[in-house]
Amino acid sequence: MKKQIVVLGSTNTDMVIAGKKIPVPGETISGGSFLMNPGGKGANQAVAVARLSARRGACTFIAKVGNDLFGRETAARMKKDGIAAKLVVDRKQPSGTALILVDPKGQNVISVALGANGTLSAKDIAPFRKDVEGASALLMQLETPIKTVVTAAKWAKAKGVPVILNPAPAAKLPRELYKCLEWITPNETEAELLTGVRVTDAKSASKAVDALLKRGVKHVAITMGAKGVYC
Repeated sequence: MKKQIVVLGSTNTDMVIAGKKIPVPGETISGGSFLMNPGGKGANQAVAVARLSARRGACTFIAKVGNDLFGRETAARMKKDGIAAKLVVDRKQPSGTALILVDPKGQNVISVALGANGTLSAKDIAPFRKDVEGASALLMQLETPIKTVVTAAKWAKAKGVPVILNPAPAAKLPRELYKCLEWITPNETEAELLTGVRVTDAKSASKAVDALLKRGVKHVAITMGAKGVYC
C-alpha cells in the first residue's frame, strides 16, 4: 500500500455575502450577492495536498462532521478530489460553518461556529491510529481540540512520521507538542503569541525562530505576507 499524507483537522462550510458595506450592530443591508463555499483549515490543506500530488489518492483526511447536509457535502467533495475521507459523524453537533460579510474593498467580518470540529476527540481518531502511524507526513492546524492534536502528534512522532503544524487560529501550545514537530508554520501574529517576539522583519523573525527551535521544533517557517517567508 502506498503511503499517504494524512491531514487531521477541521472542515467548514463558508457562507459569504458580498455587500455594499458591512452593517453596524442593528443595521440591515440589502442587495448583496451570496456564495457558499467549502472551507475549514483542515479541509483546505487536504484539498491542496490532493491537487498538488502526482497521483490520485495520495491524501487521507480525518475530521468530524454533523449528521446534516453540510457533512454529506463534505464527504462528496472529498471523494471528488480523490481524498480518502475518514469522517466521524457527530449526532448532536452540526457541521462547522462560517458566516462571512465582505465589503467592496475586500474588508470582511467572520463568525465561525466550530460545531462538530470542536468535539473531535482522541477517542474519535483512535480507529485511524494506523493511518497516522503509517503516513509519510501528518499535517494539522488548531481548529480542533488541542488534546486531539497532541495525541495524533505523539502517535506520529513515535513512528518517525514527520509532523507539520500550522498553528492557526493563534493559540498557546503545550510544551510537549513542540518536541513532536518536524515543522511549524506560524504567521507573524502567531509567532508573536507563541514566543513573545514581535515579528516585523528578518531580524525579529530570526529571534522568534530561535525561541521555537529551543523548544524542540526541528524546522520553522514564518509566513510574513508580502515580505515572503522566513525559514
